[in-house]
Amino acid sequence: MIEIKKLTKQADNKLILRGIDLSITQGETVAILGPNGAGKSTLLKVLATLIKPTSGLVKVNGLDLKKDHIEVKKMFGYLPHSSLLYDHYTPLENLVFFGNLYGVKDVENRARKLVNEVGLSFFINEPVKNFSRGMIQRIAIARAIIHEPKIMLLDEPHTGLDQGAITILNNVVLSMKEKGCTTLMVTHDFKQAAAICDRIIIVKYGKIADDFKINSQSLSLVSEKYQVLVEGVS
Repeated sequence: MIEIKKLTKQADNKLILRGIDLSITQGETVAILGPNGAGKSTLLKVLATLIKPTSGLVKVNGLDLKKDHIEVKKMFGYLPHSSLLYDHYTPLENLVFFGNLYGVKDVENRARKLVNEVGLSFFINEPVKNFSRGMIQRIAIARAIIHEPKIMLLDEPHTGLDQGAITILNNVVLSMKEKGCTTLMVTHDFKQAAAICDRIIIVKYGKIADDFKINSQSLSLVSEKYQVLVEGVS
């Protein structure tokens, strides 16, 4: 599904990614953990075609990220720190707008269904500018999946969410997984990573320090490995 070989990214004479090698199969839900400045969000932005790598190879479904970036971009649903929503638009207007960009058929019905799924039907015609951080994040989640992407790229998706919104987000990720969607999620929230992911990648100093599968939502395993590799606790 995703093949990354010897990926590097340099900015302002600083090497942020230092030769990433990574293979991710279809349907995997992968958490990317690591300290601030480790290169986690940079890796996600490279995959989302928002920034160009300095060197290395990235292939998605056999397509070269550099040569076929337009086709590759259609496969992604990207949820960055900012919502990317238009704050003077309503949830329905935002989702219809982004859905049309992707050529979604019957886009208004699809948008209404997603607003309902994220629990905001009562506010469907209210401008987003009046929403709380958690409400905005819910609509941003819907925006990221309006076109039913094959791959979701989520950057700290649980930040600022209350428990209800966290549950909604987790259910979205798990339901997309059932449809064969692959998810890469940058997070500092070990609990949520353990709850919904089946694989953990720990990044440190721009390199992959560990890569392992988890079973039975093993939060203790995630915490122990992170403490040893990143915090130096043995």
